[in-house]
Amino acid sequence: MKIIIGVMGPGETARPEDNELAYELGTAIARQGWVVLTGGRKFGVMEAAMKGADDNKGLTIGILPGATGEEVSRHAQIRIYTDMGSARNNINVLTSHVLVVIGMAAGTLSEVALAIKANQKIILMNQSEETAQYIKKLGSYRVITSDTVEDTIHVIRDYITVHSIA
Repeated sequence: MKIIIGVMGPGETARPEDNELAYELGTAIARQGWVVLTGGRKFGVMEAAMKGADDNKGLTIGILPGATGEEVSRHAQIRIYTDMGSARNNINVLTSHVLVVIGMAAGTLSEVALAIKANQKIILMNQSEETAQYIKKLGSYRVITSDTVEDTIHVIRDYITVHSIA
């Protein structure tokens, strides 16, 4: 079984530092031999994470909101068209073994809420202190923060080992 790491974050409203971090994370995930899963669009964190993985010979999955190829990242190697709009966020969450959240927007927050309800492991990166505290309060021990890609990879690796995923 392949390990699937969901990288969630804003699209068009992503900050440049979110995109840079997502690219670095996508690169690191690919180097571990894991799969990057995103919302599949050609904007922001989704695009950057998949590009990082794709540039490093990693596998990427895009769970797309529509039924056509509009706004699809060229780095989404496996494209799953849902025609579900934002309801596809539940697929993103349930298909991922771990979710890494970089930046924040309304769609991203809905993925975090779904992940908390599904008891998924969530790693928050590049979040404001207020956002991190609020999400941690809702998700308790399932939610952690990480400042670096290296630390995030260590947390994922430890989680996978402890929970015998693979």
